[in-house]
Amino acid sequence: MKVERNKVVFIHYSLADEAGNPVEDNFDDEPTALLMGHGNMMRGLESALTGREAGEAFEVTLKPEDAYGAKRADQLQRVSKKHFAQPKKLRVGDQAVLRTEQGQRTVTIIKVGSKFVDVDLNHPLAGQTVHFKVNIVRVRDAMPVELSHGHAHADGKDHH
Repeated sequence: MKVERNKVVFIHYSLADEAGNPVEDNFDDEPTALLMGHGNMMRGLESALTGREAGEAFEVTLKPEDAYGAKRADQLQRVSKKHFAQPKKLRVGDQAVLRTEQGQRTVTIIKVGSKFVDVDLNHPLAGQTVHFKVNIVRVRDAMPVELSHGHAHADGKDHH
């Protein structure tokens, strides 16, 4: 079965940043289940998967526009320290969780002041070319519940 829209593809992958530093790797874990054609993954990875079959292994390098996007200047903000769980432990360059009205969001700390923190809301890999190694473990038809939810369920069942 080929990887295409409305199929669920199970993959093992590793992700490296522009300098070749490892970022993520799930080769020792359960494969990740992704619903094709529903915006659940970066455009470049979905394109690289399309048309392939279970058992295939490949590598792909994605430019920023096909991965995490360009780094955007409008994603820099100054926020009160009260929005952080542990404001005294914030250090420049660290990743931290910011509590917002829309839920939690991971940010990069740019500057720490006495009452406010400057943060970068861009994904840490925004603006970078990234490299994936992918093994396609399995491909199956998406279940109706997955299509209605717009994402894969590893076992095909509704757990919401």
